[in-house]
Amino acid sequence: MMPTRDAIQSLLSRLRNLLNQSWQALQCAFRRSRHVWLLMLASLLLSGCVRYEVGVRFDSPNRGEFTQHIQLEERLQRLSGSTAQQWLTLIEQRSQSLGGRIDRLPDNDLLVTIPFTSSSDLQSKFNQFFSPLEKDSPATADISLPPIASRFTLAISNLLLVERNHLRYELDLRSLGVRSASGSLLLSPASLIDLEFRLHTPWGAKSLLATNVNQPAGAPSGKTLVWQLMPGELNQLDVVFWLPSPLGVGTLAIALLVLVGSYLKYPRSLTVSDHTV
Repeated sequence: MMPTRDAIQSLLSRLRNLLNQSWQALQCAFRRSRHVWLLMLASLLLSGCVRYEVGVRFDSPNRGEFTQHIQLEERLQRLSGSTAQQWLTLIEQRSQSLGGRIDRLPDNDLLVTIPFTSSSDLQSKFNQFFSPLEKDSPATADISLPPIASRFTLAISNLLLVERNHLRYELDLRSLGVRSASGSLLLSPASLIDLEFRLHTPWGAKSLLATNVNQPAGAPSGKTLVWQLMPGELNQLDVVFWLPSPLGVGTLAIALLVLVGSYLKYPRSLTVSDHTV
């Protein structure tokens, strides 16, 4: 028996409704996951596009520097040249305001060096340099970067001849990853961004954290620890290192000079008494 015209129209109407619902579901799924697809595409096309090395070097308790070595691949500069240049310009302005210097290296690499004269000076300059962008500032109005929280602290305990330095650094890079509604990391831009933190001290350092996320590796010199920071994760560094105490060493030197001076000025002498037998 042949289906009637009304039955055919009803079937076609149901098919159209089913196709519309399927198309809407696909659109909704794409909207929810477009960031994932964009990041996956970028990871395939722009692998290893940004390399950022942050280093802190202590030459003595009263002298050191922290550096940033920034390398942008040419492919990234072609795709987002204006934003990348504005970001580099902002870095230059911040470093100059903190008394730093800028060196242009081959292949358009940028080396920023900012000196410090004490641990408190380092903490202040480091946190100022890596402070979040102010969106209401004209210099950063056109820079579209995800919010990144950075907190650097350095506590000192003076133990007579040496100083115990306790460094804590927390860098929240979770905004760079794509997460599910439950908060689990779906996709990390680790193939796009290579982040590294180095600490160099005269006597070496010891990490206090044993997490899988941020395990430091020792450099061949034995005085440098290197952390590979993970995009899309909360990175935490906790390390202790020792430095000679200028106050304690100076006090000991003064005390020794006083003792030597007293000995030279008032030498011990034997008093010989003649007795008449």
